[in-house]
Amino acid sequence: MKLREWNARLHGLVVFRSLLDDPVVAKLLDLTDRMEAGAPGYGPVCDAVAQFEAALFEHTTNWGSYLSAAVLEAETVCVRQAASGTLAPALQTALDSELAFLQALCGLTLDELLAAAGSATGQAQELAFLPRWETSSIDLPAAYAQRMSEVGKKGYGMFAKHHVFTVENGQLVPVKYPDPQRLSELPGYEKEREKVIANTKALLAGMPANNVLLYGDAGTGKSSAVKAIANEFAPEGLRLVEVKKNQLYQIPDLMDKLAANPLKFILFIDDLSFTANDDNFASLKAILEGSVGGRAKNIAVYATSNRRHLIKETLTDRTGDDIHEADTRQELMSLSARFGLTVTFQRPEKARFETILAELAKQHGIDMPMDQLLVKAEAFAIRAGGRSPRVAKQFIEQCEAGVQK
Repeated sequence: MKLREWNARLHGLVVFRSLLDDPVVAKLLDLTDRMEAGAPGYGPVCDAVAQFEAALFEHTTNWGSYLSAAVLEAETVCVRQAASGTLAPALQTALDSELAFLQALCGLTLDELLAAAGSATGQAQELAFLPRWETSSIDLPAAYAQRMSEVGKKGYGMFAKHHVFTVENGQLVPVKYPDPQRLSELPGYEKEREKVIANTKALLAGMPANNVLLYGDAGTGKSSAVKAIANEFAPEGLRLVEVKKNQLYQIPDLMDKLAANPLKFILFIDDLSFTANDDNFASLKAILEGSVGGRAKNIAVYATSNRRHLIKETLTDRTGDDIHEADTRQELMSLSARFGLTVTFQRPEKARFETILAELAKQHGIDMPMDQLLVKAEAFAIRAGGRSPRVAKQFIEQCEAGVQK
């Protein structure tokens, strides 16, 4: 393949147009542009080669493995249409052609590129001091077909690289360093978590899944349970989107964007509660049930709260001057009723607290007689305001750090 053809095929990418925004691919395109322009001297080409290799070597020395990974993770119109079960013939033809070109590009070396430019004896000798990137051979069409068949688990675009997201200005933003909490690190409350896990498995299987309210005392592991479940089932196609209370009005737009995605999503609202006349109250009611739009089958809302009915209530609310007092109270309690599954996390009794302590001590390698550990932990819990898994973890971490002896 001549240099002009390499350059034209790169500029002419349609299905994989987004690859041109990749910083490494963009440097390669700049290199072929400079070579095609026939810049006088070796300086411009040498500079372009060095910039490309510097960008590539930030990730790997193997150009083939880098490009193939970028191709497999790219969000394209083909993968979006394939996820919905249809792919237009024209797109299939374009996809096949571009995959064949990109497979050849994975094996392109610097010497081959210089030879394609007709400068094998000139520039090749002058640029011999530059490092040579590695290449690898891969059956890219077969790998891409396999990836498309697994798109419901591995996703595409940013969903292939990340599994936890936040919302900023109505757009999803990946969390690069999510909480690594695992279910195996959460002793106690297994029965409570099992209900949430079963609901999550139903969501992943495409079966009817409930919106979930995790309600209970502070520090009992409600939020940790949701994060651990998201980490545990990420390989199965589960993604977590954290939504703050003041962003609830953005959820309908998010649902519309995610409804066609083959992955499954948990919209996570942490520490949810409302005051009287809170506009977000009506917004969430409509999201859970009550709007004219149907709920997407690949999305469920998981919320945690310290309030059973999510509303801050006062005695005035119960003895006020409302003529239809019962109706008002019913409306206030109706939001929590729209969560199909409510799981209660109560403050642990002494036996459960001791079980949690023993397991955490084992996980952290705490070498202290158990009776001494329990006495110190009880004293620590009293000072911390009562027993809870959070207090137990704080105590064990202080023991590990040498603060508690």
